[in-house]
Amino acid sequence: MSDNRNRPAESAASPSILEIRSLQKAFSENAVLKDISLSVERGNVISIIGPSGSGKSTLLRCASFLEHADGGDILYDGQYAVKDGVYASKAELSRFRTRFGLVFQNFQLFPHYSVLKNVSEAPILHGESRDAVTERAMQLLQKMGLEGKENAYPYQLSGGQQQRVAIARALCMRPEVLYFDEPTSALDPELTGEVLKVIRQLAEEKMTMVVVTHEMPFAKAVSNHVIFMDGGVIVEQGDPRAVFEDPKEERTKQFLRVFER
Repeated sequence: MSDNRNRPAESAASPSILEIRSLQKAFSENAVLKDISLSVERGNVISIIGPSGSGKSTLLRCASFLEHADGGDILYDGQYAVKDGVYASKAELSRFRTRFGLVFQNFQLFPHYSVLKNVSEAPILHGESRDAVTERAMQLLQKMGLEGKENAYPYQLSGGQQQRVAIARALCMRPEVLYFDEPTSALDPELTGEVLKVIRQLAEEKMTMVVVTHEMPFAKAVSNHVIFMDGGVIVEQGDPRAVFEDPKEERTKQFLRVFER
């Protein structure tokens, strides 16, 4: 029997920052992910679309180790974090976690921390200089259009501002890839635009991102690759223009008809 704690983070040649192979996840008898495989190259934006309950968020949670996959492989930069459903050691997983940031749909800011402390706390706890992190955090807040908000608390901000703080917090760890789980689902249309503008800017800067979204025009305009999921499988994937304008699968066509004007 394998000892998960001693499993080495072996390497496998790959040009991708993230590679997922035959990933499986079930909750009791409900198979949520069924043999999911995908790869994410540096500098690319991957949008994952599909109906509610299709497994999109669970896929992100498995990729970020918030859920425990039942089988398959997860590799970062060619190194196994998970191989055949067996996880690397706790220390190795901690190292893998520094490679990505995760932005949740409900912000998940610490309500008793100021904006600046929300953004800067994690890198400081990881041993970085407080002065260096504070300077970086202030630059990120400026980039997010939040100048002058560093001493505010989350309850004093709009939803769009809170989500931009959450993005700054993720970026402050200097991740190689950012995961977004429905980053605008809790926002009204005006505030949604604020957050999508920030993500577009990051895309222009070649930040590697995986975005679970229901914002179809955004996914079409910003993504390098679109994945359509339903029923725990990837039904169709490819170039955004091809997927949105000439889908091959009937299920994809049915889903996209809802968004046609």
